[in-house]
Amino acid sequence: MSAYTEHLLAAAEDLGAWGKRAFFGEPFKAVLNALEGETETVLPPADRVFAGLKTLQPNAVRVVILGQDPYPTPGHANGLAFSVQKDVTPLPRSLSNIFKELEEDIGNVPAHGDLSRWTDQGVLLFNTALTVRVGDAGSHARIGWKTLTQEIIAHLADNDGIVWVLWGKHAQSFRPLIDDGKGENSLIIESAHPSPLSARRGFFGSKPFSRINNHLKKLGRTPIEWTA
Repeated sequence: MSAYTEHLLAAAEDLGAWGKRAFFGEPFKAVLNALEGETETVLPPADRVFAGLKTLQPNAVRVVILGQDPYPTPGHANGLAFSVQKDVTPLPRSLSNIFKELEEDIGNVPAHGDLSRWTDQGVLLFNTALTVRVGDAGSHARIGWKTLTQEIIAHLADNDGIVWVLWGKHAQSFRPLIDDGKGENSLIIESAHPSPLSARRGFFGSKPFSRINNHLKKLGRTPIEWTA
């Protein structure tokens, strides 16, 4: 077993309720086997792959922002969808566009691109593939991570009051799992993806952050401090 898969296996043992998902049986073994055959660097670091799940247990999730896969640039991915390490400048263009919309919507932005403060407040920033080959976006999209995504969405879809943020067609393809859930008072926010190829086709001006907070306040819940 490579050092990467060994550390990844160890990280999976500290996921609390998430670790009880069926994925962490045979499907996870298949993912580990695929990663064993990887000859290039895998991102993010193994101890950050499950960062979102480790920080935020199922009963604490209030908002889900669904991404696609980690940034393939070394030093960028930190295990949270769309987030980067604090020292990364310039920001990846998708995150830069997210901050542009955030400033237009809320009036301010965080001081850096590490979005872990959002996670601390109940925002699950989850990629549908949790690893990527360095320099090769989408390279691990078909090694088995999708099974975990489906299980997590199906589980959370039974919780009341979850806000789902689905940017782009890839994220929106998982909507049927949300619609099949038993949770009440949920909100689904859909728009174009914030990537530079599509942001001007409906992402800009969609005001997702204020819409999330308005919904949370209607439910009597504390709004997210997006600029923290």
